[in-house]
Amino acid sequence: MEAADPILWVYVTAADAAEAHRIGRALVEERLAACANLLPGHTAIYRWEGAIQEDAEAALILKTPASRFEALRARIRALHSYALPSILALPAADGDAEFMAWVRAQVAE
Repeated sequence: MEAADPILWVYVTAADAAEAHRIGRALVEERLAACANLLPGHTAIYRWEGAIQEDAEAALILKTPASRFEALRARIRALHSYALPSILALPAADGDAEFMAWVRAQVAE
C-alpha cells in the first residue's frame, strides 16, 4: 500500500448499536478498517418497497485506504442484517499526514 493511497471515510448504517459495534469490531480486527466510530441513536426515514419507513438505527464511520474498500464493502455485506445496507465511501480531501499514515499502517496486509 503506497502513501498516495487515498483515505476514505465509509459511512454505514446498522439496525442498532449492538450490530454497529459487532461490525465495527470485526472490521478493525480483520484490518479492513483502521478504526470505527459508532454513532448510536438516530432515526432513518426512507422509502422501501413502496412505503415510507421510519426506524431507529445506529451508524458507523470507518477509515480505510481506497485500496481496501472493495474488501471492506464485501465484508460489511456479509456481516450485515440488512438486505441492502447503506455503504457510502467519501474521499478525505485532505488530512493530517501522520494520521493518514497511521490509517494506512493499520490495514496493511
